[in-house]
Amino acid sequence: MALAGIILTTLISLPFGIARHATIAAPDFGGSYTEGLIGTPQFINPLLVQANDADRDLSKIFYPGLLKYDSRGNLLSDLAESYQISDNGLEYTFTLKKNIKWHNGQPLTTDDVIFTIKILQNHDYGSIQRINWQGIEVEKVNDLVVKLKLKNKYAQFINNATTGILPKHLWDKVKPGIFALSELNLNPIGSGPYKLKKIGQDAQGIVRSYELAAFEDFYDGKPFIKNITFRFYDSEDQLISAYNDSKVQGLGYISPEKIKNIKFAQRIEVKPIKLPRFFAAFFNQNQTKLLADKNIRLALNYATDKKELVENILKNNGLATNSPLLKEFTENNVSQKYNYDKEFAKQILENSSWKDTDDNGIREKDKQDLALTITTVPELAKTAEILKKQWGGVGFKIEIKMETFAEIQSTIKNREYEILLFGEVQGLNFDPFSFWHSSQKKDPGLNLALYDNKSADKILEEGRQILDPAERQKKDNDFERILLEDAPAVFLYSPYYLYLPASKIKGDDLSILSLPSDRFDNLAQWYIETKRVKKTD
Repeated sequence: MALAGIILTTLISLPFGIARHATIAAPDFGGSYTEGLIGTPQFINPLLVQANDADRDLSKIFYPGLLKYDSRGNLLSDLAESYQISDNGLEYTFTLKKNIKWHNGQPLTTDDVIFTIKILQNHDYGSIQRINWQGIEVEKVNDLVVKLKLKNKYAQFINNATTGILPKHLWDKVKPGIFALSELNLNPIGSGPYKLKKIGQDAQGIVRSYELAAFEDFYDGKPFIKNITFRFYDSEDQLISAYNDSKVQGLGYISPEKIKNIKFAQRIEVKPIKLPRFFAAFFNQNQTKLLADKNIRLALNYATDKKELVENILKNNGLATNSPLLKEFTENNVSQKYNYDKEFAKQILENSSWKDTDDNGIREKDKQDLALTITTVPELAKTAEILKKQWGGVGFKIEIKMETFAEIQSTIKNREYEILLFGEVQGLNFDPFSFWHSSQKKDPGLNLALYDNKSADKILEEGRQILDPAERQKKDNDFERILLEDAPAVFLYSPYYLYLPASKIKGDDLSILSLPSDRFDNLAQWYIETKRVKKTD
């Protein structure tokens, strides 16, 4: 009887085994996902300054652009079905996909694209992206085709096409003076894969959650996951507690030192993602004569142990950097590296007559101490302390000036610092002009080191007009060689973005992003449920 039972069981299960062997698992519709974010939504609007991750993440989901990035950082079509660049590099023609709808059912046309660009160009609306769109002429060909005309060639212009598009029929009623105050900033009606279903508030009326539903008329096909909810928290500790209490299934971000506080680690997947950003100590040579001395700048570079920073600050979740042209995002080979060499740093200072004559650990010259001040924010306090220790080890007297984020914005605007410990987010297809050309030394320019070199300026001006990536890379390499020789900063490290989605989420292939919010570029392809389908040869 036992043998018969085994044979019977085998015969019954055989068809199922054959069927399973002939099929594969494929994405299916259904399921829900809840992710926790730090910050409360204020401006779910791709044209406004977005101060927190919640705004950036939701804007990305609700408002697609003409183009988007894939998981390798390459540009793909999004609202646009295709685009062409003229031979002279001055005309960009975009053709929209057919039958794109806003979440209220209205059609999306080139009128919406033109309207969005006009707002970006209008000073009264106060968009931080205005500089990227100045001087661009927009021409409507028909409801699906629009032309953008440039006065001068600009190789990185195509990246502007990732900017989200707003619905004209809703926003054209909003005057510039109340643009940032419109209720549409908290009740978005977009064209993305998910539409707003419900806003959750606490007893004080503060927004605590957004519940999103799959948009069935999404132009690239109905999203697989039925509902996605975002819950908002004021701090990283609150976010971690929410996860540990099973209130959220994934975390939008976590810092390296907090990973140890996560419980139920099997429920999530830690994804270390490369971002085109770096942190550096920028030298303001106009603020102190000490930093105008190249030997001082060289000594600071050689006295910096970046390995210690990566191990202690990033917990090895990032890379040491030697240049603003990050190797992970360009084809450059760093021409000059200041490898940690404490004794060589001391020798440079000794040869420049900076000596510790009273054995107090601080070098002096002509009755002046070798003293400098680092200005930074609390988030970088540990990095500042390590730099103070390392630089102090070769004879510098280092003070640390800690400022709030609001305070340091004013400090940066006025360039009132000696050494600024800060980070820069470059975006993919990085254009170094905005960060290092001498015309960008004053606010709103981003030349934080107030770097000024005529040879470098000329290379930067020529490079941004070269459309061929290989030829442009040669210019970048030439610029990098001059920049690193001048040593206007100490380039420290590039941290990974640590994203922690629920392990049940599939289809979220992520390796390189321009910004953390770009992780949602392929959100419609994420899935939880699966079904069996026949294999195809």
